[in-house]
Amino acid sequence: DRLYFEPLTLEDVLEVVQAEQQAGTLVGVIVQLGGQTPLGLAQRLKDAGVPIIGTSPESIHLAEERGAFGRVLAEAGLLAPKHGTAFTFEEARAIAAEVGYPVLVRPSYVLGGRGMEIVYDDEMLADYLGRATQITPDHPVLVDRFLDDAVEIDVDALYDGTDLYLAGVMEHIEEA
Repeated sequence: DRLYFEPLTLEDVLEVVQAEQQAGTLVGVIVQLGGQTPLGLAQRLKDAGVPIIGTSPESIHLAEERGAFGRVLAEAGLLAPKHGTAFTFEEARAIAAEVGYPVLVRPSYVLGGRGMEIVYDDEMLADYLGRATQITPDHPVLVDRFLDDAVEIDVDALYDGTDLYLAGVMEHIEEA
């Protein structure tokens, strides 16, 4: 067993993969233990032929892409706050008008609340979008109805198709 301390870039990970393949059989790469950066590398590593151990790039996509996640929730019969995905300020303003202020805005493909902000009106929305990273078709902004006094809970589970293990249940203490 070896442990590498290298930058989490596609090129550096592929160099480590190549070194491990030359040293013997590479079982695969685990991408879910380093925050957002390795999650973002998962699909590109798979596309490069690297076996992914654990959560698949397809499952990561289902968790990170709001439209896909909303469909999973709906199919499971679970409720979720009204939400939308915006590619422009006009779209974000229309979603906010539909779901009602305050809204929670954040970049897409970001888990864990980074870049998230509660917005109370069109002026604050314009300010947020002006400060947010560039909105592109690949990286829109998510606009969710903000729920006053909500409780956010994370449930970490492992499931192999037969057995389900609950690894942890955590309540967030910041505003949900």
